[in-house]
Amino acid sequence: MSSTKSALITGITGQDGAYLSQLLLGKGYEVYGVLARRSSDTLWRLRELGIENEVRLLDGDLTDLSSLIRAMETSRASEVYNLGAQSFVGSSWQQPLLTAQVDGVGALNVLEAVRIVNSKAHFYQASTSEMFGLIQAEMQDEKTPFYPRSPYGVAKMMAHWATVNYRESFGLHASSGILFNHESPLRGIEFVTRKVTDAVARIKLGKQKELRLGNIDAKRDWGFAGDYVEAMWLMTQQDQADDYVVATGLTTTVREMCEIAFSHVGLKMDDHLVIDPKFFRPAEVDVLLGNPAKAKAKLGWSPKTSLAELIMMMVDADLRRLSI
Repeated sequence: MSSTKSALITGITGQDGAYLSQLLLGKGYEVYGVLARRSSDTLWRLRELGIENEVRLLDGDLTDLSSLIRAMETSRASEVYNLGAQSFVGSSWQQPLLTAQVDGVGALNVLEAVRIVNSKAHFYQASTSEMFGLIQAEMQDEKTPFYPRSPYGVAKMMAHWATVNYRESFGLHASSGILFNHESPLRGIEFVTRKVTDAVARIKLGKQKELRLGNIDAKRDWGFAGDYVEAMWLMTQQDQADDYVVATGLTTTVREMCEIAFSHVGLKMDDHLVIDPKFFRPAEVDVLLGNPAKAKAKLGWSPKTSLAELIMMMVDADLRRLSI
């Protein structure tokens, strides 16, 4: 029997999955990932980090319990990270049933697979600050009531409470990380930070003239995904499973984030930014601001990367991609 730790990650091809894989490989883990086959190239993030050939990909889908059971058996995972999701809030109004199946029932399927195959495995659920939605406190922590404002937030609430329920009902080491917005050069283009940094790079290179956005007065607590995956790992290392808010404790408007990106390349935001009503959401989450005090006290975790450093890193990465 190998003494090497084995981890299973759903959503391994996403931003968080790629950074978490890199972290775990660096710690000597065998890393397995559940890969839902898609027609588009989903491996580019693992490739960009240079780890595509170091992880072991297993065919499976969050909506197919049998494939998750097989993945648990094949990987012999002692740690399971459920990062897979339909994670774009905007799409969840157009695909609410899919979002509920993948993000809500999908998490339940992973919990069942863990319970059936190896109930001693440590489980991590990717919860989200979108569950807070219409905020019930100026700063949100683990005790703040939830009030989701999107089908995505509602589905993630189901997954979150299922995780708590399996911890309390079956004694699973099941933790949830309530992560606030976290970004990186590996972020999908549909997310506002990456939409901004990609557009700024294109405008700088003369490939585009304007950036069209919706509500730029919305405020978010933005951190770097590379910092946040460390908090995920730390949760699975604790003696007792628990739920933690992972955030920077600072909130910034979309407008201010845009200004950082444009000024980094010597451009004036007002010369290129266009407000387009079609990007406004049916129900907006105006402000999110996390209180990471518990994560700092119990996990010893705190963010290392400032928003300015993050946005400049993303703009530079997009400039590199577009210049190839």
